[in-house]
Amino acid sequence: MNFGTTPSGEKVERHVLAAGRMRASVLGYGAILQSLEVSGVNVVLGCDTLEDYLTRSRYFGAVVGRYGNRIAGGRFTLDGVTHRLPVNNGPNSLHGGPGGFSGRVWRVAEVSGTAVTLEYVSADGEEGYPGTLTVSLTYTLTEDALRLDYRATTDAPTVLNLTNHSYFNLAGGGDVLKHVVRIDADRYLPVDSSQIPTGELAPVAGTPFDFTTPYEIGARIADPRLGGGYDHCYVLRGGIEVVEPAGGRVMEVSTTEPGVQFYSGNLLDGVATAYGRHAGLCLETQHFPDSPNQEHFPSTVLRPGEEFASTTVYRFP
Repeated sequence: MNFGTTPSGEKVERHVLAAGRMRASVLGYGAILQSLEVSGVNVVLGCDTLEDYLTRSRYFGAVVGRYGNRIAGGRFTLDGVTHRLPVNNGPNSLHGGPGGFSGRVWRVAEVSGTAVTLEYVSADGEEGYPGTLTVSLTYTLTEDALRLDYRATTDAPTVLNLTNHSYFNLAGGGDVLKHVVRIDADRYLPVDSSQIPTGELAPVAGTPFDFTTPYEIGARIADPRLGGGYDHCYVLRGGIEVVEPAGGRVMEVSTTEPGVQFYSGNLLDGVATAYGRHAGLCLETQHFPDSPNQEHFPSTVLRPGEEFASTTVYRFP
């Protein structure tokens, strides 16, 4: 189904998947998850037109890369060579830079009624990253879950951190401050004034970052230690659960990734963006921010002959 044409003349297709009480719409632009319906209720934020994705989106439903999250100073050194990246978040590079994967048209490699595979080839030097990278993402819908399978290979050493930037609202509207979240993580990554990890893996115990037991998002969101809301990476030891108490809808998240960036939609404003503040929450399963510059973090280096593989499942029991 045609969804529009980019300013450069590339056509964007929309694909609808269905399985039981689940229904999803996926766009070729940015490999975006446009909608995810559970029993008729759309639980992710999306836009109705390609124009809105081009001008009013904050990565709604998109795959971000080549490096999701932030790289300090827009630079990293790999095998003795320093690579410089465009900066688009204060002094840092965010989500692959201004020309990252979220703004590219992906090729549809395979599609069926319950799954679609999208592919993108990132050229050597694109947004400053070395190596020609071939990446694929398969969205698979089942009767109670959406599964995301990422794969990637490169022809030269590079760094890679892929994630999906969907904003979830299990009520289908309003804000998410009453959503109750449990994150099985006893450590998180404190950040400096520009949101770059300090390098510490700090305990969550005794802080507003502690979601080892279920906690309402809005209960501690005004705590000054949060700096305006949640936008922090957690060191996972297990899964994640989100509950919308009024309607009783539950989402369980499992992943092969070592971390998750929990973001409470602090910068949505309803004017420049299509939704207001805290209209959705993000659970961006990923490696840690700024890993290429912090050697004690899990490595994000991908080399020729290796395959990057990552899986995340959003389940609605």
